[in-house]
Amino acid sequence: MQLVYRRATIEDIDLLTETRIEVLKAANKLSDDTDMSEVREQSYHYYKKSLQEDTHIAYLIFDGSHFVGAGGVSFYQVMPTYHNPSGNKAYIMNMYTRPEYRRKGIAYKMLDMLVTHAKERGITSISLEATDMGRPLYEKYGFIKMDNEMELAEFEKI
Repeated sequence: MQLVYRRATIEDIDLLTETRIEVLKAANKLSDDTDMSEVREQSYHYYKKSLQEDTHIAYLIFDGSHFVGAGGVSFYQVMPTYHNPSGNKAYIMNMYTRPEYRRKGIAYKMLDMLVTHAKERGITSISLEATDMGRPLYEKYGFIKMDNEMELAEFEKI
């Protein structure tokens, strides 16, 4: 196994987009025939804009020429708080490792690269949404479950 971790560029947009679809299908337990065309299109636009603006970075993992996995982190700003005076935050997302490569430390290394990159940018608040399968990895790294955040269950589109 000769793994290469490399930062994604705009030339990787198609691979990033397809990986995003694969992650969402797995996380939401969707069948392969679920229509993801709208999500695919919006994900493509997201990557195109955010990679150019440097508000999202992604890493890709290859074993030779074989795609193994990916991970990304989005950077954004909220109003400053006592615990986060800059208001700068990071959100880890799209963590994925092909099934045959799981449980080999690949995702842990990817997570560490993303967290390190965020720290280098001065980020002091990093969060993520974990699936049941990913939760042990994130807990091992030091992420804890948040008790004070809430989300509106249904929000009517205007």
